[in-house]
This record gives sequence, C-alpha cells and structure tokens, in this order.
Amino acid sequence: MYPLRFRPIFRRYLWGGRRLATTLQKPIGEHPAAESWEIVDHRDGQSVVAFGELDGRSLHDLVVEFDIDLVGRQTWQRINDESLPPNLRFRFPLLLKFLDASKNLSVQVHPDDELAATIDPPDLGKTEAWLVLAAEPDAKIFAGLKEGVTKEAFANAIQTGDVEPLLHSFHAERGDCVFIPAGTMHAIGAGLLIAEIQQASNTTYRVFDWNRVDADGNARALHIEQALSATHFDQGPVQPIKSDSTRDSQMLVQCNHFNMKRQRLTNGDSLEIETLGEFVIVANISGSVMISNDPSGLPLELGQTALIPACLERVTLTPDDDEVELLLITP
Repeated sequence: MYPLRFRPIFRRYLWGGRRLATTLQKPIGEHPAAESWEIVDHRDGQSVVAFGELDGRSLHDLVVEFDIDLVGRQTWQRINDESLPPNLRFRFPLLLKFLDASKNLSVQVHPDDELAATIDPPDLGKTEAWLVLAAEPDAKIFAGLKEGVTKEAFANAIQTGDVEPLLHSFHAERGDCVFIPAGTMHAIGAGLLIAEIQQASNTTYRVFDWNRVDADGNARALHIEQALSATHFDQGPVQPIKSDSTRDSQMLVQCNHFNMKRQRLTNGDSLEIETLGEFVIVANISGSVMISNDPSGLPLELGQTALIPACLERVTLTPDDDEVELLLITP
C-alpha cells in the first residue's frame, strides 16, 4: 500500500458559500458548496481513491480487502466486532471534512454511540472536533449550553423561539479548536471556514433554525423530541482550545474516537511520521508539503488530505514552503 488520496465529495446545503473554491481551490463548480467530504466510508458518501494502482477503488472496499494493513490491528478489532450491527461492521471509523458556513448552521445535536445504535438503521454516534481555518470579524461559534440550563428550560425556549440566550457562544479566531462530544448542543456561525474530524456518522438532530423560513414561508424540519433525548444537559459550556504559536507540535484533542495534533514544519525541515501500527490522516491547513512514496507525485496543498495506511511504518513529510501547518489525526 501507499499514501492514499481521495476525490472530494461536495455537499450543497442552504448555508454553503464559495470559499471551498476560492480559499481551498476545490472544483465545486458554479454553485455554492457547504461541505467537502475528504475521507468517508458511509452510506451517505463513499471516498474513491484518486491516484496509483488503487485509483477508482472505494475506501470501504479497501477496508474489507486490506483490513489490518490499512486501519491497524486495534481499529480492525473494533470495526470487526460481531456485536456490531451488520451495516456498521468494516466501516472506516472517521470522517474528515471541510465546511464553509456563509450563514449560521442550525442549532443541532448528535447522538452518542448508545443512542445511535437504537435508530433505524443503526448508526455510530457523532463526536467531532473543529479547527477554524478562517473567521470573518465577529463570527461566532455556539458550543454547549450555559451553566444550569435544564431540559425543561430548553424545551420551553424552543416553543417560544428564544433559544439563543441559552446557548454558550464565543467569537472564533483562526486556529481555534473546538471539541464537541456527542450529546453537545452546538452551531457553527456564519463567516467560518472549518476543518472537522468526526466519527463516521451522519445523524443530526436539528432543534432550532433561527426562525428561518423558505420563499413559501415554510420552516425546515426539526427533530425536537430526538434532540432533547440526545442532549447531555450536564455538559455545560464548551470553550475553545487555543493554538499555541510558540510550539511546533500541539496535541489539540484526545478522546476515545480520535486524537488530533497540530504540527508545524518550518525552515524546510522534514518530519518523519511513524504510524505505530495504526492509520494516520494528514490534513494540510497551510502551505505545501510532499509525502514520500505518494504515487500522485504532487504536493499536498492547503485543504488537501491523505490517509497513511497502518502497514507503512513511516513516511516522510517534506515542506515545499517556508512554513507548513498540518493536522495529524490518529484513531
């Protein structure tokens, strides 16, 4: 095997914009796009290899064929568990995407693994983490509820349409990392370009959509009962994790589903990554870098990603620019 690159999958929602094209140079076409799914193995989207002898193969096919060599022994044991529902077995466990929010996303929540296993068809829970790539002045992130907000108080606020005062929010800046465990109420505000790593789930319960209606006066469908059941009301506010500009390497998130580290390369210094027997996702968030044994022969540019199979003991990342910033994500 070799470092894998995939063709992006574009999702077009009402809140999307043009920055996936203008900032990340993605071929979204003439219409706005909200998300670029970079690495995904799900019924709602399937990554396809872009280069090398595996060109045209789906990520799911590779997981089934190469198993431990691709994902690593520990991950394979988890996704090969016979207690999993059949549709969740052999699924690559993470989903990496970029989001361009030209409008506020709905206030929403995702179920945890236990609750998601009970829906039809079963899904994984959705714990996620964001890294802000660009933020317009006064762009906000809504993350968690204010201290002391109860289920009853929130349900009443939904009925009156006055939800925002109960949401914890802050002004976002480039480099902010936000960890959103499953069960946390949240919304990405307008004016943000974000890299997101999450469990490979697409189950979302919208609870509030800012009282918006379409041209015919119709509101978007909400999932209030499911959202209230999925929310962990003891979670409280979520604060941003600030990037430390004095450090070349900073672990931003460590949880049961993934680790996410910010890595900076400067002055042309190469970095050797050891896989330690588990896959590694590399996402470029600034500059340009070459990956050893990459059959594309092309640098990994801003907004591009690669999956390093577990069987590759080490790969070398060599910057093409004076400074490169990467996200390194492991299970």
